[in-house]
Amino acid sequence: MNNDTVQPHLDDDATAWAAHWIDARRTTLPKRLCGPGPTEDQKVALRRAACAAPDHGQRRPWRCIEIGADQRALLGEWFAQALLERDPHANAAEQAQAREKAHRAPWLLLLVCRVRGDDPEVPPAERLLSAGCAVQNLLLMATAMGLGSALTSGKAMASRALREGVGLHADEDALCFVNVGHVKAWRAAHARPQPDDVFSVLGSD
Repeated sequence: MNNDTVQPHLDDDATAWAAHWIDARRTTLPKRLCGPGPTEDQKVALRRAACAAPDHGQRRPWRCIEIGADQRALLGEWFAQALLERDPHANAAEQAQAREKAHRAPWLLLLVCRVRGDDPEVPPAERLLSAGCAVQNLLLMATAMGLGSALTSGKAMASRALREGVGLHADEDALCFVNVGHVKAWRAAHARPQPDDVFSVLGSD
């Protein structure tokens, strides 16, 4: 059967389930995450959730690179090199702090998007939207699994050290890291905007 013809089964329970996990999602910074990370089965489900994102023209404009435990020291070196690119006088303690950031999250992904290149039918904004939808799907699935998650970025994202280290193509940018793990201690959610703050009707006063 063509997947385009499959209609989701909608009922009040499904709507309430979706609303619950959307409302429950919150950012848990890597320093508040602990192991173990997601199981292999959970990783499969998280990846599948991301792959359900809208994708105009099926261009696959984004991809995720998993950075396993055996690669964290290398990532830490790239962070330290990125720091030295920005500040050649960074001292040993500052470099060590940059390296330490690579080891915080139990499961770590780097979200990459193809934002350049000759693809006039799918402009960069649409590709970024697809990547954003993908990562939100993943975060919501992680929340439903009882896992904490956060997106992190920083100045190292645009560094030569990171770009060359992970093998980014010339038309790609690293957007953010996706951090997932169990939560040491849940924090209260930050206040969120009210719908009237961000939604309007064209032509209304």
